[in-house]
Amino acid sequence: MLLSVKDLRTWFELRRYGFVRVGHVRALDGVSFDLKPGEAVAVVGESGCGKSTLAKTILGLEPPTAGEVRFDGRNLGKPTRELLRWYRARVGYVQQDPYGALPPFMSVKRILEEPLIINGVKDRHERQRRIYEALTQLKLTPVEDFLNKYPHMLSGGQQQRVVIARAKILEPKLIVADEPVSMLDASVRVEILQLLRELQREYELAVIYITHDLSTVRYFSERIFVMYGGKIIEQAQMEDLLADPKHPYTEALLRAIPDPHPKNAETMREVPPGEPPSLLNPPLGCRFHPRCSKMIEGLCDQTEPPEVDLGDQHIVGCWLYTDQQS
Repeated sequence: MLLSVKDLRTWFELRRYGFVRVGHVRALDGVSFDLKPGEAVAVVGESGCGKSTLAKTILGLEPPTAGEVRFDGRNLGKPTRELLRWYRARVGYVQQDPYGALPPFMSVKRILEEPLIINGVKDRHERQRRIYEALTQLKLTPVEDFLNKYPHMLSGGQQQRVVIARAKILEPKLIVADEPVSMLDASVRVEILQLLRELQREYELAVIYITHDLSTVRYFSERIFVMYGGKIIEQAQMEDLLADPKHPYTEALLRAIPDPHPKNAETMREVPPGEPPSLLNPPLGCRFHPRCSKMIEGLCDQTEPPEVDLGDQHIVGCWLYTDQQS
């Protein structure tokens, strides 16, 4: 197993007036999954469900409150400087905002060369070879036209290609892509996702693709994790989940996908009532129960549901699929 996450919790302490502790925001509250080498998975859910916190905790940018992250057999809890250096050379990060992710005072060549120098690639010709290869693969050609450009001289799509090139320049085993196309024009989103998919297949990269847009996951992922209220509430193979969702929240997400057909453009999409739960004071039981039309009184609103294995790697956290629902 390349990446193993066990009961991961990342809580943020909340203080009033800077010193009065009022509680914790439970951004991640018990997340577990495994990722095989070369596997592409999507993490989907509404804004505020914990997707980006999951990414940053896996990357080591946020310290976990509890739980375990293991990469290639090594436990990343309380890492030493040497372990962090080893890990970050094997994991790439594609940020949501390409312009904010690129240093404005550095040229494309320097942006891509810097991680190579930091990680000990001393041969200048080898650095040049990798830079040319990365830019060619991301279709930033002729390469000479882009090497001396600065981020503000590039379009949004070109900036994101540079971000992806930087993420793969060290030939990592895993890439974490946090909403990589949400700030791009619709015309280039699919193209960027297809480029990522081509890189993933060619280099057998494992990829965690984080998004709130279920309509894009079919272009990219093999498995889908659905998050709600800091937890993974359903996971399955991509085709199985899109064809036959089990959790009421997943069903609601799929119903809310806009229909691109012009005749249906003005049709109101069905969305669940209410708002996502407060992660400072989450509800008892299932965190979706205040908005769920299938809620079972005395059960869903009192006790957290167990994970139920439905077979074929389809797992759902819902009382509807247990013997106790009756």
